[in-house]
Amino acid sequence: MSGHKTYHVAVIGAGVFGAWTAWHLAKRGKRVLLIEAHGPGHSRASSGGESRIIRMGYGADELYTRWSQRSLVQWKEFFAAKQKQLFLETGVLWMAGNNDARLKDTSATLKQYRVKFEELDRATLEKRYPQIGLEEIQKGIFEPHSGVLLARRAVAAVVEDAIRLGVEYRCAQVVEPREAGAVKHVTTKQGERIGAGQFVFACGAWLGKIFPDVLGARIFPSRQEVFFFGTPAGETRFAPPALPTWLFQEDLVYGMPDIESRGLKIAFDEHGERVDPDTQSRIVSPETTKAVRKYVARRFPALRGAPIVETRVCQYENTSSGDFLIDRHPEMENVWFAGGGSGHGFKHGPAVGEYLAGQLLDAAKPEPRFSLATKETTQNRAVY
Repeated sequence: MSGHKTYHVAVIGAGVFGAWTAWHLAKRGKRVLLIEAHGPGHSRASSGGESRIIRMGYGADELYTRWSQRSLVQWKEFFAAKQKQLFLETGVLWMAGNNDARLKDTSATLKQYRVKFEELDRATLEKRYPQIGLEEIQKGIFEPHSGVLLARRAVAAVVEDAIRLGVEYRCAQVVEPREAGAVKHVTTKQGERIGAGQFVFACGAWLGKIFPDVLGARIFPSRQEVFFFGTPAGETRFAPPALPTWLFQEDLVYGMPDIESRGLKIAFDEHGERVDPDTQSRIVSPETTKAVRKYVARRFPALRGAPIVETRVCQYENTSSGDFLIDRHPEMENVWFAGGGSGHGFKHGPAVGEYLAGQLLDAAKPEPRFSLATKETTQNRAVY
């Protein structure tokens, strides 16, 4: 296979960024190979897990509001075409206390981009969501048409459709390319050489391990613990439509209602400790478990003492700012990075794939915020 170019593009990594990139390239008639070390949306991937939020609100950050809008349209069209119900319109409720500058910014941006939303005062919140312990919460913003993507299955569906469109899929582990200039092929751990015109590395938390010199200090995989709490028997107040997907802004806590009877999902959005995605423990810690129990008792008083029915440990794959990293390798002109999902990336999969196809095939104007040059070696989060 090494003697001639077999593929226009080889995409390494079948998480949400890699899957949608392969899909968009195939849609445009390219011969694509999609290589994945474990499987689409596997249990160690940042794209793995049952559910991910899709919301339009990003404070004053218009870029990600636009990309969320574009992505939601594509997710919905894709699911409708495949007759798969993998987007749930639960609505998304943002809540804030006295520090409501971000909510004001969100409101202005949503208005600008004609996103339907409601602004809710404390009295309305109390009346509509009596199951929530509001304490210092003063106001909220509700996006009725946002909600939840069923993550693992959504990624698998995109890969399956990419294969239908002609993408070749292979389970293999790719090693770091060593050539400078134009890379002619990559090699797998099994010794196979794979030739392509361009290579996209969409390897999430593994990017820093594959490219230690360039990305080792610029990709920060962090440990993130997720909990599901069992709701009382016969209780519907914690399932949609009674409870939407929710975010408590100042607390840096988010969660989802009881979806598919898995329980109320809750996670802290603060960045956890830096970890290795291959070796970190996937068992939740006693400290976080205690903190989450306490938090649930405060915010959802009827769930005080409720059983934890499921837990997960995944990872964010942060850049210094929280902006995505979608750029060329500085020394390998036909090698691209697609990563830096930073905990908010999943929803944007379709827009990322579309953007990358434009970069690779049309030499489209790059977004400066995604450049490698803007990625620092110390974290200073700016995107929430």
